[in-house]
Amino acid sequence: MAVIPRILVFAGSVRSGAFSGRTADVAQKELAVQGAEVTRISLGDYPLPIMDEDLEKEKGIPENALRLGHQIAAHDGLLIATPEYNGSIPPLLKNAIDWVSRIRRDNGRSFRPLSGKPAGLCSSSDGKFAGIRCINHLRAVLVRCQMEVITPECSVSGASAAFDASGQFRDERLHQSMERLCRTLIETSRMLSVRIDA
Repeated sequence: MAVIPRILVFAGSVRSGAFSGRTADVAQKELAVQGAEVTRISLGDYPLPIMDEDLEKEKGIPENALRLGHQIAAHDGLLIATPEYNGSIPPLLKNAIDWVSRIRRDNGRSFRPLSGKPAGLCSSSDGKFAGIRCINHLRAVLVRCQMEVITPECSVSGASAAFDASGQFRDERLHQSMERLCRTLIETSRMLSVRIDA
């Protein structure tokens, strides 16, 4: 019997109507259609101070970073839909990753929620470059955090006109790109979870 992978989905923006949030909506639906168990969260529910090693030394890892780390650890894979800010990663997303990457232990046990976790990436922009500069930076950061970032990705250009009234992509090629990304993420998450459980 095939393992049903658990996939955590979130956007790198919490702005109302954000293109990244709408892209995450499409991903959430596609993952579910393909048989994954999907959890959708908002980074707005995990407010964090700016990453500061002095603060970490004084007070330890913030509780919300640990909560987010436990969410990630409880899933077999991760899908992030990011906007592009000035050609790179938005501060909300980068700060969350930086804090979670600092987690080493929890309750006296080794705990590294990002290490070895499969990740699929989407980007969105109203411009023609579709956030590809950001997605390349994000991929490099996550690989540095020892995550297993899959190769297919889905980048949405002209995002203000990319979605129909039902929230799906108007462009069939974008739909196929998302379909391929989700399929690869599910397969990779399933394979790695079986390997870990064996």
